[in-house]
Amino acid sequence: MRQNGKKSIYTFLFIFSLQVAIGISALHGQETEIDTTDQVTTSRAMSAPFVYLDCRRCDYDFLRTEITFVNYVRDPELADIHIFVTDEETGGGSREYQITFIGKRGFEGWEHTLKHVVNRDATLDEERNALKDYVKMGIVSFVLKTPLGTHFNIEYDGNGTEELLQEVDDPWNNWVFASYIGQVSFNLESNQSQLNSRWGIFADRVTEEWKLRIRPYFNYGRIKIQTADSDDPVISEQPRHGLDSYAIKSLNNHWSAGIFGDYLTHKGRNIRHEFMLSPGIEYSIFPYEVATRRSITFTYQIGYSYLDYFEETIYSKTDENLFNHKIKGVVNIQQPWGNIETGLEGSHYLHNFDRRRLEFYGQASVRLFEGFSLTFQAQYDVIQDQLSLPKGEASLEEVLLRQRELATDFSFSTSIAITYTFGSRYANIVNTRF
Repeated sequence: MRQNGKKSIYTFLFIFSLQVAIGISALHGQETEIDTTDQVTTSRAMSAPFVYLDCRRCDYDFLRTEITFVNYVRDPELADIHIFVTDEETGGGSREYQITFIGKRGFEGWEHTLKHVVNRDATLDEERNALKDYVKMGIVSFVLKTPLGTHFNIEYDGNGTEELLQEVDDPWNNWVFASYIGQVSFNLESNQSQLNSRWGIFADRVTEEWKLRIRPYFNYGRIKIQTADSDDPVISEQPRHGLDSYAIKSLNNHWSAGIFGDYLTHKGRNIRHEFMLSPGIEYSIFPYEVATRRSITFTYQIGYSYLDYFEETIYSKTDENLFNHKIKGVVNIQQPWGNIETGLEGSHYLHNFDRRRLEFYGQASVRLFEGFSLTFQAQYDVIQDQLSLPKGEASLEEVLLRQRELATDFSFSTSIAITYTFGSRYANIVNTRF
């Protein structure tokens, strides 16, 4: 098992290094600034440019209904303007959109990005209207280069802009609090019932210099089964509660440091109490401000844990103090041709190198050519650090109801999907019936 573990480690280190090299190569090119002085010249008339919308959170029907002065196509290879939208959550719970307009064909070499923050309290209609306005502004900057440009005029609404020049007074000092009750479900049949629930609280503060979080969470599951050979039902309860917290300091455009404090109680893993404290440091190859489009990061953490077990473990422990460390590398690329994310993490306990774990995951969604896309996802874990396993054999009831963690040397999961679309290239028509 140890030899297989070492071979797996070397194999995935090689794969991860290759992924990093591919990512750096793919991102080597630099963006070209727009030259807005010349009219577009192309072999065909461009009275209405072809546009491809590439956005995970957009209301496509709404945008196509509201913005009608362009032709929409179903594939980026057919487009004159590729609109690529990424987003990330801000410190106050709002969402910042980065809308990049990439010129192709007759607009080759023209590219620019607009940014817009949608307030956390915005309704879906307010959010999609804001995106519509920014998408329209970005498209118009291209359309002005075509014969359609003579049909546009510019208006400016200056109402309320005075506030943009005033200093903001925030009585909450950038703290945002949120509570949630999510995924509460109850299923009932004649011989069984099942309850699952999740709830918790978030307290976050994000500034240019600091990123803070305090998050207590609670999870409770209960299964009740009435069997034909017994008057007493089989009941399985699965509480899992904990606390996530961290304080991360921005050091510069490539380095950050932080400290993480966590708590966990998990009956299914034989953990009555686990307290964890670990400082860490992260290095980003690319500047942090381009992280929504591309990032390659490396993280190192060293930590201390105290564990108190429900049952005596296979190592004859009822509680123990542990030290471990881990290193992690992640490549995340979101580009108009698709997205790739892959990561490799290795960790081990300092008192025994054989008690270690290696985790590798990768997912990719790539448009290979017109109409054809490939989506792949895989995760492989080498597991040799299950210190909390209780003594004794697990009963069939415990296995079926997942009341007890089972020993394993590895875990693997994968999925693949291939999509091919052909036919009409246009996507202008909107029909929302049924």
